[in-house]
Amino acid sequence: MLIRKPSYLALVSFPLALFSLCSAAAQSAPPASVPIASGWQLQDVAKVKDSAEKIASAGFKAKGWYTATVPGTVLTTLVNNKVYPDPAYGENNRPEIIPESLNKTSYWYRVAVDIPAAYAGHHVWLNFDGINYSSEIWVNGTKIGTTRGAFVRGKFDITDRVKPGQKAIVAVLVSPQPHPGVPHEHTLKNGLGQNGGITALDGPTFLSTIGWDWLPAIRDRDAGIWQKVYLSATGPVLVKDPLVTTDLPLPRTDSSDIAVQATVENITDQPQSGTLKGTIENIAFERPIQLAPHARQTISFSPQTDHRLHIENPRLWWPNGYGPQNLYTLHLSFEANSTTSDAQDVTFGIRKISYSVPGSENLTISVNGVPVFIRGGDWGLDEMLKRIPRERLEAEIHLHQLANLNLIRNWVGQSTGEDFYELCDKYGILLWDEFFQPNPSDGPDPEDLETYMANVRDKILRFRNHPAIAVWCARNEGFPPKEIDDRLRILMAELEPTRRYQPSSTSGAGVRSNGPYHWRTPREFYIVTDDFFKTETGSLSVPTLESIKGMMPQKDWETITDDWAEHDFAKGAQGGDKYKGQLEDRFGKVRNLADFVRKAQLMNYEAYRAMYEGRNAQLFHQTTAIITWMSAPAQPSFVWQLYHYDLEPSASLFGVQSAGEMQHIQFNQTNGEVQIINNLPTPLENATADVTVYNLDGTVALQYQRHFTAPADFATSIGPVEFPANTSNVNFVKLVLHDATGNLLSTNFYWRANVDGHPDDLTDLNKLPAVTLQSEVSRHDEAGRARITVTLRNPSKNIALMAHIQLRRKSGERVLPVYYDANYVSLAPGESRTINIDADLKDLHGEDALLVLDGFNTTVDPASSAGVSIAPNKDADPLQSPETGLPFQTEGLRQ
Repeated sequence: MLIRKPSYLALVSFPLALFSLCSAAAQSAPPASVPIASGWQLQDVAKVKDSAEKIASAGFKAKGWYTATVPGTVLTTLVNNKVYPDPAYGENNRPEIIPESLNKTSYWYRVAVDIPAAYAGHHVWLNFDGINYSSEIWVNGTKIGTTRGAFVRGKFDITDRVKPGQKAIVAVLVSPQPHPGVPHEHTLKNGLGQNGGITALDGPTFLSTIGWDWLPAIRDRDAGIWQKVYLSATGPVLVKDPLVTTDLPLPRTDSSDIAVQATVENITDQPQSGTLKGTIENIAFERPIQLAPHARQTISFSPQTDHRLHIENPRLWWPNGYGPQNLYTLHLSFEANSTTSDAQDVTFGIRKISYSVPGSENLTISVNGVPVFIRGGDWGLDEMLKRIPRERLEAEIHLHQLANLNLIRNWVGQSTGEDFYELCDKYGILLWDEFFQPNPSDGPDPEDLETYMANVRDKILRFRNHPAIAVWCARNEGFPPKEIDDRLRILMAELEPTRRYQPSSTSGAGVRSNGPYHWRTPREFYIVTDDFFKTETGSLSVPTLESIKGMMPQKDWETITDDWAEHDFAKGAQGGDKYKGQLEDRFGKVRNLADFVRKAQLMNYEAYRAMYEGRNAQLFHQTTAIITWMSAPAQPSFVWQLYHYDLEPSASLFGVQSAGEMQHIQFNQTNGEVQIINNLPTPLENATADVTVYNLDGTVALQYQRHFTAPADFATSIGPVEFPANTSNVNFVKLVLHDATGNLLSTNFYWRANVDGHPDDLTDLNKLPAVTLQSEVSRHDEAGRARITVTLRNPSKNIALMAHIQLRRKSGERVLPVYYDANYVSLAPGESRTINIDADLKDLHGEDALLVLDGFNTTVDPASSAGVSIAPNKDADPLQSPETGLPFQTEGLRQ
């Protein structure tokens, strides 16, 4: 939002003064922008009796105010000041600890800012990238503008309010959303309750913070200055809203047409003339422009106007797994008298997305002419208090890349910041990006349509150049009201000429959500009816033992309490109240928490692998997408995640990683066939599949090999596994895929029941003998990274099931995040497996690295080499802890 005060001319005594300002700006390029990230203070408006003019003046003393975290929410500041404990831990987030009153009041933010001396002779701008929900902005005692809605930017000309080389006082009155609603508390007795509520009336805000079945209510509803604030300087002409589009002459990709568009605006009372210039590497183009006072023009460049924008042999941007994520930079500037008035850099990728394939009515995303089977994850909210520094966000998106995902669905647009989009571009993660309406049953339509559309418009203008964005979606699990839909269609025609507009996340072109969301047997994930582009389905996903112990106090470790319910383990769509029973029916009675986690990792792996393999089985015929609900947790949770809030992956991530291999071998758990999944646009010729069935005692029941060719973009069956009659009741299937030259492409390992009438009775797994693995470890450091390799070998005659490696410092503390190229591996007798591990060197704190190993029936002989060692994870052994049975709490439950 650009605010220009109508009183500007009244402050300039003579036209010559304005001419001098413009002349001074023309003598040098605008200096760099300056972040305002420190020195902020915050206070509840009820505790500040002074007027806004006084608060925003230099003489005001902010006595008793809190040191504010900016970017950050109000609650972030209060937690950082020890007013309240961290709501992510235990039951700290209960309303008797962190009160609901936080969302009923407004807050003052205040900071003294040094206006750079280098800004002299320029227009000075104060910029806000995001404030939730509404704000009044004051500078040096004067109100300069407002914002409304969490996702709209504010850009304010403060030239006549400040003096370069001197301090200025910035004060921001932040008000929470008007309808914070009354949340439902998550408890064992009452479950997770209703999602959302009246908060949806407010439209562009963090609707999930009233509480959902994956997030308890956030008491301030994430009010605050949640994105960056900075100063910038320009000359008299602005360069605004650049747009870069690219086209390819498919099926050829050996050339590309690039089109560039931008708006230039004269912000003065004097006519301006100059040149809009653009460069893309060694390509340069320009256009002379004359602007009347306060006029704006939209300028376009294309190969039709400048042949240099037709380029040969472009470096293409591809989704994860299909090719490199090449990026280009466009530099745009408006220049007059050989100086720069304003400039913008735009990062973009050359790629072309289409949304259908011949012979199918189902939505199919193709990139650069190649159909992309969508393996995605839903993001409900990136973090419960919007504590999302770039380093954390990069770790999360890197983990998605590691899991072989290629899309994130930005549910209801709750995760919106520049870093998010930049990192999706970097890692090749496509985006299904939504606007700010939940399922109609989860809340009413927004009542302030102008605010709603202003936030939508600014979001599109801000992020539309990111190559990762594939789809804009109007609403989660429902259609937007006609008035919004009509406006969105007009907006898309104006601002988005190439991307698909999808009105609903659960309707049209085979798109469906509707879960289920609870744990299911692997074979149930193969059932596909009309939900060919599946936007939501999920399962519980229990974290590691160490993550559980880190999220709650010890009193809650061995009893399922309301603390577990606060972290989503209760009755609701995820079926938390039934999960322990399902686990015990499948794998046997639970001894204690360690045993629960050990067995839950089996449940994690088989469910999440099947979630994706069930769709692989019908690759493009008819299925085209599977997006898990959810891939990223907003808080420490027991459900719907590939990795925990602390960034440690569970077995779920590695089940997805296996299923998502670009060339993959799998066992179809409905019809018993071995399938070759070829996601690539070229055939897999003269390949070899090895199939081995092991009995429970590790002996080989069946072994054979098949040679075949698998067509491109297709799931090829090489026939069913014919299990011998004497195969043990519980047995294992090991699959290995090699290409024609003998390179290993894929390996897969299944545990299955062969009990008549009891295909889900895997309790015989508890009869597996313990296996002690042998290992070799090594480490080398480079470019600030610790690179660790461990080779595990099974010297026994038995199956080693789900060996899990965890990186720690020598002192025993976990290193997080860590990137494993494999984990939770199962080893047949005599088999070896090498795992490569990558971590930030600084996270080792100068200590040697320690790997600890646990598993369903595995331990390891200690070993070491320079800077790294490996040892058993004794705490994860259920026999090392007393038997508790991990019961549900029945007395003293919250109402």
